[in-house]
Amino acid sequence: MEKRNTKTVSKLVLMVVGMFCFAFALVPLYDLLCDITGLNGKTGDRAYKYDAAILTPDKSRLIKVNFITNTNADMPWEFYSEKGGVRVHPGELKEVVFHVKNTTSRTMVAQAVPSVSPSVAAQYFHKTECFCFTQQQLKPGEELDMPMRFIIGPEIPGNIETVSLSYALFDITELAARGSLPSGQAG
Repeated sequence: MEKRNTKTVSKLVLMVVGMFCFAFALVPLYDLLCDITGLNGKTGDRAYKYDAAILTPDKSRLIKVNFITNTNADMPWEFYSEKGGVRVHPGELKEVVFHVKNTTSRTMVAQAVPSVSPSVAAQYFHKTECFCFTQQQLKPGEELDMPMRFIIGPEIPGNIETVSLSYALFDITELAARGSLPSGQAG
């Protein structure tokens, strides 16, 4: 009986360790899946290299790009885009300015996290310049206009007529102060 109990406990411990390892591996596996399939609307974490000599805009199509901004519950800043949306030809470089203001009485650091919908469009949405690539530190009452330049690749499927780019702004003041942020934390 004691031998059987030891064997059962060993199996249970092995199962718990296996479940922990599996759960730990889920994050990188999920990121890999998103990179391969474009799920979750993740965009690249680096600037896209734009070459006007190579990329020819598709003047036969227009895609509506909507901009949605919101702040995390713990982020009291004002955050919005100058335009609610724009129309762009695939392959055309476009710029939109986003405005942010620190409405508090203390210096804060923020990070914007982007998401594209429909998620399949994320692989065709290329940012050449974006405030989401870096952290934004603002003093009390300080305001900042932040440009975002992008291109929608001309190879985007013809059935996609509207793309929404959403930014969530997070307060990362404490993480930045501790130096706890990994490099390339934005996308």
